[in-house]
Amino acid sequence: MTRMRKIAAALLAASGALLALPPTASAGPADPTVSALGPTRAADGAVSRKTFVREDFDRLPLGPVTAGHGWTTDAKDGSLTVEPSRTGHGRELRLHTEGNGRAFLVLSDLAPAGNSFWARLRLRVDGFPTAPDWAHWTVAEASGSDAPTLVRPLGGQYVPTSQANFWGVGSDLGPTGDWTAWRTSAPATAGTWSCVEFHLDATDNRVTVYQDGVERSDLTVSTEEHGGSADDFVFPRFDTLKLGWQLYQAGPTPSSYDVRMDDVALSTRRVGGCAS
Repeated sequence: MTRMRKIAAALLAASGALLALPPTASAGPADPTVSALGPTRAADGAVSRKTFVREDFDRLPLGPVTAGHGWTTDAKDGSLTVEPSRTGHGRELRLHTEGNGRAFLVLSDLAPAGNSFWARLRLRVDGFPTAPDWAHWTVAEASGSDAPTLVRPLGGQYVPTSQANFWGVGSDLGPTGDWTAWRTSAPATAGTWSCVEFHLDATDNRVTVYQDGVERSDLTVSTEEHGGSADDFVFPRFDTLKLGWQLYQAGPTPSSYDVRMDDVALSTRRVGGCAS
């Protein structure tokens, strides 16, 4: 009996000790906008980590959306909607515009180490403009608060002499002026998914574009090799990236546009995953 009392007392003491322990925070869902790797700060104060933005839209409710995990939206005569993926797996973002409207997912407060980063996204443009002549459109635009220069790694133009749209890196509001370095070797194909990557490398103000895992060297621009004036092309201090659609000319044909987007990632290194 004495031994039984001792065992009971020991059990009571152990349970009391457990109850006295402070509660620990439960593990919530991982934030899809950051990688599991913790951030570090470079000498210039910029955040340095591998993948620092990741969004596949699967955790967002279906329907109109004005903000997500670490991003907001910018729309005029346009809308953003989370819809079931047409592949039958997960969800995707649909961006719709009327006329020369715009609809963008906006990533703000970026501070990439060395002012350089990689981006990857899966993209489908249902239709490109066929009028007016030289209709100009943008899919990705990077900017910074220290300078007015806009860097457009993904965009293009309708070229009436070829009666086709072509991809081209571009810029506006900087010393090199308003330009889009479209190439006939890079036709824009409507109604098909592609996996697109771009690298903004501040060491030479170089923009490199990849499509479905293949580098498109014909689209590369840099400090002295670009489509603008004789001035040097120089990056701003990047803090914002817009992904979506904007057409600049009024009264286009067709009169509305739909872009579908998925698997967005930004990283200090190439994310990959685009090779067929």
